[in-house]
Amino acid sequence: MRTRTRLTTIGVLAGLGVLTAAGPAAAHVEVSADKTRAGAANVTLTFHGEAENPSGIRSERVVLPEGIAPADVTAVKVPSGWTFTPNADGFVVGGKALPSGRDAEWKVKVRKLPDGETRLSFKTLETYADGEISRWIEIQEKGEDEPEHPAPLITLKPGPAAAPATSSAAPAPASSSVPSPVVTSPVPATIQAEPAAEADEGSSTWWIWVVVALVVVAGGVGFLLSRRRTTPPPAE
Repeated sequence: MRTRTRLTTIGVLAGLGVLTAAGPAAAHVEVSADKTRAGAANVTLTFHGEAENPSGIRSERVVLPEGIAPADVTAVKVPSGWTFTPNADGFVVGGKALPSGRDAEWKVKVRKLPDGETRLSFKTLETYADGEISRWIEIQEKGEDEPEHPAPLITLKPGPAAAPATSSAAPAPASSSVPSPVVTSPVPATIQAEPAAEADEGSSTWWIWVVVALVVVAGGVGFLLSRRRTTPPPAE
């Protein structure tokens, strides 16, 4: 009987030990989105950090996934007394430690989610008033078991496929069997008149030479006649 009681006590204590060890890992920082499609614009992300330390949560540092720049994130709502501060790889919300056992919730707006990404992990470091830091930074791979300290994850639907580019060039006109008319330049009037002018010039020069020849011949005949009249007859 004592042996049975002892075994029962040991089993209960062992069970409590397992639950105690699993306690911190059971707390998570989670994130959800009001738009769950890749490439969506003006998306509100809601983060929820569970309190696992009685000293109270003092701050939450979020590392943004690739494709989201710190400048594209703005605060929507943070716990009372907390502030939102962008940094090189994300942002920090924090301030006065929350009451013991109170979860932290904050909302931010992202200008645009990355195109082509369906799994976005937001590594988060949760700091408590006593200096303890819970690191929720392990990436949850698709199809694998959840790691011990998973980073907050949102899964997205694929964005719309990009529309094919259209050419602005006008379509080529359909070919026609009728040949295009050949346009010939009219010959200028001056060029057309040149052959006629040359013909007239050639026909008008021959009679000039005839007149000159006649004048020369007539002159020669007259000269001979005048010599015959003036020359005395030879002496007998």
